[in-house]
Amino acid sequence: MRSYRPVSSWLPMIAVLACLAVGAAGCARRETAAAEGIRTHTLLIGNQNEPASLDPDVVDSLTDQIVLVALFEGLTVLDEKTSQGLPGVAEKWDVSPDGLVYTFHLRPTARWSNGDPVTAGDFAFSFQRILTPAFGATYSYMLWPIKNAEAFNKGTLKDFSAVGVEVVDDHTLRIRLERPVPYLPALATHQTWMPVHRATIEKFGRVDDRGNPWTRPGNMVSNGPFLLTEWTPNARVVVSKNPNYWDAAHTKLERVIFFPIEKPDTEDHDFRAGQLHITFDVPKTKIPVYAAEKPSPLRIDPLLNITYLNFNVTKPPFTDARVRRALGLAIDREAISRTVLNGAYPAAHSITPPNCGGYTARATMPDDFAEARRLLAAAGFPGGQGFPVVPVQVLNDENQPKMMEAIQAMWQRELGIRVTIEPYEQKTWLQNQQTMTHTLGVLGWTADFADPVTFLDIFRTGNGNNWTGWGNADYDHLLDQAANTADPAARLELMQKAEALLLDAAPVAPLVYRARTYLINPAVKNWAPAPLGLHRFQLVDLQP
Repeated sequence: MRSYRPVSSWLPMIAVLACLAVGAAGCARRETAAAEGIRTHTLLIGNQNEPASLDPDVVDSLTDQIVLVALFEGLTVLDEKTSQGLPGVAEKWDVSPDGLVYTFHLRPTARWSNGDPVTAGDFAFSFQRILTPAFGATYSYMLWPIKNAEAFNKGTLKDFSAVGVEVVDDHTLRIRLERPVPYLPALATHQTWMPVHRATIEKFGRVDDRGNPWTRPGNMVSNGPFLLTEWTPNARVVVSKNPNYWDAAHTKLERVIFFPIEKPDTEDHDFRAGQLHITFDVPKTKIPVYAAEKPSPLRIDPLLNITYLNFNVTKPPFTDARVRRALGLAIDREAISRTVLNGAYPAAHSITPPNCGGYTARATMPDDFAEARRLLAAAGFPGGQGFPVVPVQVLNDENQPKMMEAIQAMWQRELGIRVTIEPYEQKTWLQNQQTMTHTLGVLGWTADFADPVTFLDIFRTGNGNNWTGWGNADYDHLLDQAANTADPAARLELMQKAEALLLDAAPVAPLVYRARTYLINPAVKNWAPAPLGLHRFQLVDLQP
């Protein structure tokens, strides 16, 4: 409320006359960015981090993927609500009776943003590029279900024509698989299955150069519902409606502007000031406040995500599984969920979130301080004696440093060990763990599709996203058996055994399952809860 000060009664009249003198427009209330966005069909959205890349074959973070699905489209697209695959560039597909051959029929109307037709050859080129060993794609294993793709990716097979990718004609692509993959239409929504424009990549550099500038504004040719029109580093990314998209007539938004706002407090302020329609996150301290409002802009949506401790098992003291498991057991996850995160993220005791593709893990990592002390003593560090001070790398966001501070206090109190906390911005935080220069870090993983394999496959020996240094032949064998098992119940049972082995070896330790907590303007329509955290912006609308 404004403070009240007695003034002469004629002062208001002076103010009115002043307004009339300079014109009514001068005294009108200025339109907020959000209001202007509704009028111009421009969605303003917080996206937490500056993109590291917008190359579909390079991207490996959720916030980059969020932008990417506006720019590119694969054979299939994601149904946000069900996490299943729907027709995308492929208007339909046929599956052989044995489930080993998928024949995709591409839309004749599919076009690149420069007007070129999108062809089966574009997909074949893209698959070859991401599987080329010299390219070093982190996510190349997403194409390994294709026959001989893994062998080509690992360099044991040199001839790409032996890989199960066949261009039947410009509008027909045939994929032969190593084994039946019932979730293939969902898998094909992933960015690694998206096409890239060969002529554009070759125009700006080498095909196998991960830093090729073809993705910059003015250079990029894409095939999604939007095209890249601006990328101002650390300020904003702007995508505009692509008139050459095959379904452009039904795209209601004219633009989407992504803001890399790292701090939820800043987002919260910007949202309340009318500068955003949707935030990426919300300060956890504000959740009870917003939840009490009726109506409230707060949304809490389920998310298939796990946040976990990521041990580097090649560095002492984490070469010893007893040490890793001791630290994993000495965490009161419920307390972290309740006091640090205001109950927004539930405590996690397994790597796979509950009800992930019909699977809920039986094996868990409990909170057990007594067993943790016993294991640490058995490893040669009774009461923490002789244990080195370990640095823990965290993302410099609202949640990870606070969570780690709570864990730091628990470990010092219960185990007698000390750790230091090192916050980093996302690019460095990921790079340090990817190159395994870390000793211990906090990581998160959001499902690529709704199936437990998307979590468990990460920790296979040599997987591009396995940043622990851990590998186990028995674990790999169980997942191989699961991949070759047609019976759904038997397949999930093999995964139960694999996850139990993983939690016992403890190269990672679960912390919390994330939910999507954010603020949304009521003018935003058709924004469905998305368990994978990705939305098709071509379906979104803004209405006063």
